[in-house]
This record gives sequence, C-alpha cells and structure tokens, in this order.
Amino acid sequence: MAWRLRLAPEKTNIDFFKHQWLTFGGSVLMMIAAFVIWAMMGLNYGIDFKGGTTIRTESTTPVDVGAMRRALEKLPLGDVAITEVFDPSFRVDQHVAQIRIAALDKTEAVSQETIAAVEAALKALDAKITFPSVESVGPKVSSELIWSSAMAIGITSLAIMAYIWLRFEWQFAVGGVLALLHDVFITIGVFALFQFKFDLTIIAALLTILGYSINDTVVVFDRLRENMVKYKAMPLRDLMNLSVNETLSRTLMTSITTLIAVGSMLVFGGDVIRGFSFAIFMGIVLGTYSSVFVAKNIVLIIGMDRSEKPGKKKDTNEFANIDA
Repeated sequence: MAWRLRLAPEKTNIDFFKHQWLTFGGSVLMMIAAFVIWAMMGLNYGIDFKGGTTIRTESTTPVDVGAMRRALEKLPLGDVAITEVFDPSFRVDQHVAQIRIAALDKTEAVSQETIAAVEAALKALDAKITFPSVESVGPKVSSELIWSSAMAIGITSLAIMAYIWLRFEWQFAVGGVLALLHDVFITIGVFALFQFKFDLTIIAALLTILGYSINDTVVVFDRLRENMVKYKAMPLRDLMNLSVNETLSRTLMTSITTLIAVGSMLVFGGDVIRGFSFAIFMGIVLGTYSSVFVAKNIVLIIGMDRSEKPGKKKDTNEFANIDA
C-alpha cells in the first residue's frame, strides 16, 4: 500500500468548541484591537497612497541598486524604492531601473529641484545614465487610489458573499464573509502596529487573502452540508465538529505547503516583495484559523433551520467522496 503523509491522524475527534470563548472571543478582541490601533496610529502609506515621483533611468551599465541607494542617501528625500526593470524586448546593453520617491509632505509632489538633485547624484555615479521619463503622482490621485482600493476589497467581499449564498445558505455567506474580514482587518492592524509600509502591493495581497481564505472555509462548509443530510438528528454543534475534523488533514496540508512557499519569498525575496510576502503569510495563518474557529462559530450563533421543506430535493454533491 502506498505511503501517504498525513499532518493529522486519519480519524480525529477534537472539540473545536471546547474553548470557544478563548478562540472565538480572542478573534473578536483582536479585531477590536486592530480597529483601535488603525484609528490611533494610522497606516504608513507608501508612495502609491502618499503621492510622489517616479523616475525611470536607462544606461548601458548594469544596474547596481545598492550603489544607487547609497548615492541618494545623502539627499533629503522621503521613502525611496529602487527596482530594476526587466523586459524581453530590451537590448542586451539596455539596463533600466525605476526610482520611486515619496513626497515629503501631504500637499506637494517632489519638487523640480529635488528631481534635479537626484539626477545629478545618479549622473555622478554613472555618466552614461539617462532619464527617459519622470512622472509625478499628486495627493488627489493618491486619495483616489485609497478609495478605489477600499472599494475593491468591499466589492470582492460582497461578490464572495453572493456566491456562498447561492451555493449554500445565507448563514454560511454571513459566516464566511465575516471570517474573511477578520483576516483582512487583523492583517491591516498588524501593519498599523509595526508601521510597515502600506502600498498597492499590500492591497493585492489582501485581495489574495480573500480568495485563499474563502477556499478553506468553503471546504469545511461543503462537508458540513453533506453531513447535515447524512446525520439529520445530530446537533448542529456536533456536526460542525465532525466536519472540521474530517477536513482537518486537508486544511493543514494546504496551509503548511503554501506557508513554505510564501515563507521562502519572505526570507529570500528581498525588500521589494517583503511587505507583500508578509501580508500573504499573515493571511494564510489567519485564514486557516478563521476557517476552523471563526466561520462555523458565526453560523452556529446565527442558527439554521434544518427542518425539511416541501419540494426540497435531497442534497447530492460531486465532492462527497473526496479524501480530505
């Protein structure tokens, strides 16, 4: 018989409600704390949200990001992000970099004098360097990006809620989306607490968290729905425990393998994607936790009508025989 790795025993009987006031209650307290920290400390917005200037450089000399950063350290600049740009259409001797400089205040973009000083410092480093484009993002555009990002998260959450409502029941939709918001808001709270840079890449990470987290939750809900048909006399709380236990091995396997990949990005990916990797890492941990301890608790609190309804067909599911 083939050997298979299991991160949980084939049959488990863990009572996930035994310490629910610690697990579920702790989640509620963490969400409240995240809101308070967010309101009091605010977020350390990056260039995308604060406004600033993007300078594109081009040279026949290979890009040395470290040397560029050292050359600009002497100037009175805001946050500076330097990335090398790769494109298959570039010539062999065409080396392109992008320098993003945050504005020092909330009312003005980077001044022309500052841009000239940056170009002079880079010219001293590499006489062959040119500046094909210089683009500025003002505070108005930045505020629109903040609003658009919030709308993206809100619309995505509503779309997920609508899908789960159609796929399952409205109680599942409410539980699933509240669990998703739990993951997102606590992640934002951590970014506010430690003042990590918050930019559009973090918004992309939060949207990724929404998709990943709901996947685990739907697996649990799908098994719960099957068991509601199979064990009609079993109390809802016991059914939820049974469903989480039956899918526990699958949940752990999926989460740990994804954490290994994201953890590698976090450690070895460098400064450019570190914030994105950290947000994804946090989201996976919180998403796994909320799938097991938060979503089902909300459904249990709301309650479900398990009585037979006239004309309702017996539920059959094509995924019923999958080994979780």
